[in-house]
Amino acid sequence: MTKYERKVYQHGTLGMLVPGLFEGTMTVADLLKHGDWGIGTASGLDGEMILLDHVPYLAQSNGEIRILKPEEKVPFATVHFEEIKDSFKVENLTQKELEDKILADYPYKNVFFAVKIVGTFSTVKTRVVEKQTRPYKTLLQVANEQAVFESTDVSGTVIGYFAPKMFQGMAAAGYHLHFLADNKSIGGHLLDFKIKEATVYLQPFTTIEQHLPMDNQEFLNKDLDIADMHNQIQKAEG
Repeated sequence: MTKYERKVYQHGTLGMLVPGLFEGTMTVADLLKHGDWGIGTASGLDGEMILLDHVPYLAQSNGEIRILKPEEKVPFATVHFEEIKDSFKVENLTQKELEDKILADYPYKNVFFAVKIVGTFSTVKTRVVEKQTRPYKTLLQVANEQAVFESTDVSGTVIGYFAPKMFQGMAAAGYHLHFLADNKSIGGHLLDFKIKEATVYLQPFTTIEQHLPMDNQEFLNKDLDIADMHNQIQKAEG
């Protein structure tokens, strides 16, 4: 039997966004060499990226959805090539019920894994951060000014990741999920949802490739204070 090996790739860290390192440091074209599914944000913390089957959609704070150009840059993104390991169907589940079910049914609490959900949703609530300009605010300050969108009876795709507590700072511990409606009417970082009927796909990873922007002087010179990073991330990403 072939040994199970899967890799997730991440450019930048969520902890880097906390003090306001929002400038893009990798092109979308380069990012897509490392995965065809994933999440992230654009330069200046411009919206929420939803990478679906190699198409990098960007949900913007004005409610519009567009496709990122190859030359545009991202400060933070997590991507992978899809090789599903587990799948199951669900009906009438809240976000918390589904998240609890996954960790109860699969031995993944200490594993970084991808989550994809395809189906219809009774309710969806997303947030999208507004594009920032210099001098950049902190991530928490920006999150407090986010645009919030809600929809009912919508079909679409959820994509994102679960990170164990040990990865807090590199990522957001727990689930970090983005959504895009099939008709592009709503998208963004998921705050809440209820599934009407959907299929859930899981892909655990044995390897994490963490890429850092070594050619970015601002990152190299920044004093990253991790003392309050956990609380800042939880408040900003919750």
